[in-house]
Amino acid sequence: MEVLSPAGDMECLEKALDFGADAVFLAGKEFGMRTAPKNFDMQQLAEAVGRAHSKGAKLYVTCNTLPRNDELSRLPEFLRGCEECGVDAFIIADMGVLELAKKYAPRVDVHISTQAGIVNYAAANAFYNMGASRVVLAREMSFEEIADLRAHIPKELEIEVFVHGAMCVSFSGRCLISAYMTGRDANRGDCAQPCRWRYSLYEENREGQFFPVEEKDGGTYLYNSKDMCLIDYIPQLYSAGVSSLKIEGRAKSAYYTAVVTNAYRHAVDGFYEGGCRQDYRVDERIRAELDKISHRQYSQGFYLGGEPGQNTSDGGYIRRFDFVATCEGSDGNTAVIIQRNRFFTGDTLDVLPPDGMPFDVVIEEMYDEDGQPVESAPHPLQRLTARTSRSIPAGSMLRKKRELD
Repeated sequence: MEVLSPAGDMECLEKALDFGADAVFLAGKEFGMRTAPKNFDMQQLAEAVGRAHSKGAKLYVTCNTLPRNDELSRLPEFLRGCEECGVDAFIIADMGVLELAKKYAPRVDVHISTQAGIVNYAAANAFYNMGASRVVLAREMSFEEIADLRAHIPKELEIEVFVHGAMCVSFSGRCLISAYMTGRDANRGDCAQPCRWRYSLYEENREGQFFPVEEKDGGTYLYNSKDMCLIDYIPQLYSAGVSSLKIEGRAKSAYYTAVVTNAYRHAVDGFYEGGCRQDYRVDERIRAELDKISHRQYSQGFYLGGEPGQNTSDGGYIRRFDFVATCEGSDGNTAVIIQRNRFFTGDTLDVLPPDGMPFDVVIEEMYDEDGQPVESAPHPLQRLTARTSRSIPAGSMLRKKRELD
């Protein structure tokens, strides 16, 4: 099964590749469902394709907005440009865009976006007959429904599903709340995420009288979906016939991309190395990695049947670790590190290497670029030399556990 990682910029792309992605999905400057990230112009896209292919990975471009009439004239040039860059596939939601892609970029595969809301094999087969090589299923399906769909489609048609990250409260992301409330259209990549806001009521006939909206034990975040996490369900995904495991997060950080990609890479590799046994359990050290990123309360989405529920008590994230530095290189126990958040000499840091398992290291001494000893690293992107309790591989991510009340 393919591990498919998100990239909102070049740093995220590099971390996805360094930490084991089989493929990366990203967007150009137009027609993608995330406008908040930097995304990639054509020159950057060509560079991204080159980097991915040099590491044996594929690169997919999201072309999954629902474009309006006045945008269509720009699509042929965009599609041709992507083909010239060497992208491996488009992720498409609109049938008109699908037809244009087949016309103007015929050498690029087509994957049908989750925005298309595919929940049955008739829809999957219809898109296959239109030229799609993969369908990204709606997030509202169970393992049993996916297996049934798999049994009724050509074996050549690949199935991709989301396995980790934020979930939209509306069906397959087809939401109009943001457009109504802010004028920012989620279906054109500009969602303001009003589902994460806190809501209250005012009584119509009693001017200014305030009523909190409450569910059960007191929450008012009625639309706030939990995050998805399927790290413990690799055997079920395999048995259902899934081809690609998709990690949500093109608007998230390079640190998030690295950690989650690494976790699912280890989980998938461990499953295959163990003979694809149904009783496979991911190493607890790897599972624990997913608690070292900022996340909402985890759930298994709709995969087990039923509704996953919302986190109604608050709209915030769970943060147990801070990402504090990256390792540029090392010579024995002397490492060159780039600061991302403040830390101190004497701190014990948690290291995530590009290969292997996470481990702890103590920062025994630290020096600035002038060779002067320093007690802390307070400056963003400060380049430091550190003597550590053990060697840190180049490309590693360093974290510090938060002191929680």
